[in-house]
Amino acid sequence: MCGFLKRKIQDCLGGRGNHETRLVSKGGNCNTEYGNIKYSKHFAFMADFWTTVTESQWRVVLLAVFASFTLSWFFFALLWYWVAHTNGDLVWQNPPADHIPCVVNVFGLTSAFLFSLETQTSLGYGLRAPNPYCPGAVTLMIIQVPFGFLLHSFLTGVIIAKISLPKRRAKTIKFSKMAVISPKNGSLCLSVRVANLRKSLMVGSQIYGKLLRMTNAPDGEAIIIDQVNIDFMVESGKDNLFFICPLTIYHVINKSSPFFEMAVDTLQNQEFELVVFLDSTAESTSSSCQVRTSFTPREIMWGYDFLPIIAKSKEGKYKVDFTNFSKVVPVSTAHCASCFYNISGHHHHSRDGYDNRGFEVIEMSEPSSVTNM
Repeated sequence: MCGFLKRKIQDCLGGRGNHETRLVSKGGNCNTEYGNIKYSKHFAFMADFWTTVTESQWRVVLLAVFASFTLSWFFFALLWYWVAHTNGDLVWQNPPADHIPCVVNVFGLTSAFLFSLETQTSLGYGLRAPNPYCPGAVTLMIIQVPFGFLLHSFLTGVIIAKISLPKRRAKTIKFSKMAVISPKNGSLCLSVRVANLRKSLMVGSQIYGKLLRMTNAPDGEAIIIDQVNIDFMVESGKDNLFFICPLTIYHVINKSSPFFEMAVDTLQNQEFELVVFLDSTAESTSSSCQVRTSFTPREIMWGYDFLPIIAKSKEGKYKVDFTNFSKVVPVSTAHCASCFYNISGHHHHSRDGYDNRGFEVIEMSEPSSVTNM
């Protein structure tokens, strides 16, 4: 427990020291804020009322549910109180002994509120009931019952919609903390690892990337000057990935790749952000979702490769060791992409002294615990 807290504190302090401005966080949230929106534009959000409500925070939604029910009960309680007052049913009106009330046992605002609550929620305690000889009471009940049904259905739909939001499913899709550059199948590749933490499949999965470059205009405005498509693939192709186990996706660094002109000693000096997208559909709910993460130059390790995490047990089952999910091992890699393709021997660079803070590198022989898929 103490070790876990120590690592969290170190990560927090390290993150403060290496704070970088990025468009997309590691968790996939867009780092943008909107300000100075004209009040007239707020009506556009109200026109799309359903999206506005479902995207609100939980505390706002729960407060809205509580307030909606309470205010509707009180509003109709005032109407029932008015009906009782019109018929002379209230205690302070001193009705005669043979008086026939519009609603039995409604003789004040509190009793009117309780009857309104019972009517709208169909509780029916049996102590209060409308009189069929009072047209105002019958009319009001005909209005309140459908209204209560619609309000209850709408608020229930909001709760269900928030619970089943596709982005909740995206929380169980995990990307590696770092990207690596190393040889793969005779090519120099940038690799990222991604895993589905649930046993239910993600179908129709497609993965792609965008390389974003930012600049500051003379007036101080930050501008995205370049968005380059980055194609990712696995051995079986890049379309409709079979996402049954963790995958290592890779981008081939060739002459058409924006990484081709970079080298191990210039990569850290670059200013860009690699955003990786995974579009997929949950098999269990048929809801589509998009998972995002990003990598800055400090989070791309040249000359490293991921440790293997999939093994076959004696029982014939495939097991995944998630303790090695983001761990890497150094491999012989050319100094640059041009060296890799054009120079014999690839001019393997030395990794001595190459330190990437906060990332653990282990040896292949390290024993590890195995986790079932």
